[in-house]
Amino acid sequence: MRLRRYIAFIVLCFAAINATAQTINIATYNIRYENKSDSLNGNGWGLRLPVIAKLIQFHDFDIFGAQEVFYGQLNGMLTLMPEYGFIGVGRTDGEKSGECSPVFYKKDKFKLMQSGNFWLSETDGKPSVGWDAALPRICTWGKFQIKENGICFWYFNLHMDHIGVKARLESSKLVLEKIKALAGSEPVILTGDFNSDQTSEGYKLISGSGILQDSYETAEVRYATNGTFNNFNPQQKTDIRIDHIFVSKGFRVMRYGVLTDTYWAETGKGSFVTRMPSDHFPVKVVVTLDR
Repeated sequence: MRLRRYIAFIVLCFAAINATAQTINIATYNIRYENKSDSLNGNGWGLRLPVIAKLIQFHDFDIFGAQEVFYGQLNGMLTLMPEYGFIGVGRTDGEKSGECSPVFYKKDKFKLMQSGNFWLSETDGKPSVGWDAALPRICTWGKFQIKENGICFWYFNLHMDHIGVKARLESSKLVLEKIKALAGSEPVILTGDFNSDQTSEGYKLISGSGILQDSYETAEVRYATNGTFNNFNPQQKTDIRIDHIFVSKGFRVMRYGVLTDTYWAETGKGSFVTRMPSDHFPVKVVVTLDR
């Protein structure tokens, strides 16, 4: 009788753990905007789209932030990946014009509770160019509930400017302010193309904020044989990481990986060349989230 009670107790303990901890596959992926120049160089969106979709499905991203996504590209991705929903708007007009920084999420795993967008500028409530930036930049956010156990978390995804040094630093400050105001003490994920590496002031501001930690630094298992920008060059080696995944306390980062997948494209009769799905590598982390 005592043995049966002990076994029952152990079973209940495991059930309690499963009820509070949830494994989530998170990613960030700059998919590269669709343009004629890339097509002429053999890196057209029509070739890359099916590879990107299969990459995402094979690596089983549960929720991920993307960057440089025009609405036509977004619709193409959703057609090939109908299991995902999304939030996000075009940065040019707050609707469908210009690049988006959308958050894709599995509809059967998460329930969207709230969502919104803000621009990385002094006038963050409307389409605008901030500080010394070259272009308007946007951050999309959502509050999600895990359907299996009811746990909620916040997800912020952005693309910082590639020119403005001040803009990137001020954007880091703004994002932290928004996270405090919107999420409070609830769990938070921040992903994006920060156009700032791990030595920059903006990166240090976020990673040292006490609110978020770089998953690269806290991962129990790390797989990162290269940096995150490849410039469509399979021979390019770098340690620079400009695509980051930050998480708040409550997340346990079990695995971190820079996914260096490639594909073969035909160049002539029986001739093939190695191609990259994008000029950035996606970053994936596997986390657990406790209640």
